[in-house]
Amino acid sequence: MTTTESDSTRVGPPPPFDPELAAALETLADLPSTITADLIPLMREGMGLRDASDEELARDGAFEVSERTAPGPHGDVPLLVLKPTGSRPLLGALYYVHGGGMVMGTNRGADSTKAFDLAQELGLVVVSVDYRLAPEHQHPVPVDDCYAGLLWTVEHADELGFDPERVVIGGASAGGGLAAATTLMARDRGGPALAAQLLFCPMLDDRNESVSARQMVGRGIWDRTSNDMGWTALLGDERGGPEVSPYAAPARATDLSGLPPTYLDVGSAETFRDEVVAYASRIWAAGGEAELHVWPGGFHGFELLAPNALISRTASGPRGPWLRRVLGA
Repeated sequence: MTTTESDSTRVGPPPPFDPELAAALETLADLPSTITADLIPLMREGMGLRDASDEELARDGAFEVSERTAPGPHGDVPLLVLKPTGSRPLLGALYYVHGGGMVMGTNRGADSTKAFDLAQELGLVVVSVDYRLAPEHQHPVPVDDCYAGLLWTVEHADELGFDPERVVIGGASAGGGLAAATTLMARDRGGPALAAQLLFCPMLDDRNESVSARQMVGRGIWDRTSNDMGWTALLGDERGGPEVSPYAAPARATDLSGLPPTYLDVGSAETFRDEVVAYASRIWAAGGEAELHVWPGGFHGFELLAPNALISRTASGPRGPWLRRVLGA
């Protein structure tokens, strides 16, 4: 690094990993930092992370599990519905979008665990969307699927027993980006008025030029090369160009006003750090409400891959109280 470099190009050494997380990464040697397009079939096989069965999703009778479909512009969209059992009043609904870099994952995947934990804790109906994946289905198919599922969720509020004005949208990684995009789409189309959005380490910016993206090349989970692969799968040759829609990459939105209260979290040692911080800052600048957590030493997906680490257990703590507060519960 030289003193002639501008602030926009200067990149220092990457932040250190939390010691417990660094040790966990050593045990995850078979999970590559860099994922290229040729690895998509292998990653879709699960890399040891399998989908949950109905019995597991039911959580010892806490949820009634069913499969539904929503009509969408590209065909029917599969939905997983988890309805709390018992007589406890429902706080609302969580409409959830799974992660997977735009190219993998399902609505029964392990990355949804923390969202389903939150729903069980608070008494929320869960509707989890199984959107079509890139590169077979490029933009706008995934976000159109997500929006179709959201419309179905609100339209079936009476049947599922929740207040349609208490729908929270959430998602992790690619799902966080799609959740943010779906929220923008709902705002711009005069669609459902969402009560809140929960964006866990969201994938927001196809340009992939931030300091954190450049710091994390070849490090942690989902590095800059992996991110290029995911965005290229979704956008093809348009990735990084001037015409990318905010419904594909929410960081491209020029107006972040009129959004529901937003919870964002991210690790300090992951590719998405700077784009998540920037998104929260722009919500504040537009007069909106956002709560941002940057977990020191966290790599991408650390809660899933190292659930017993102290920082992983700490990261789950603020979400329930925040959601209760914004829902007035």
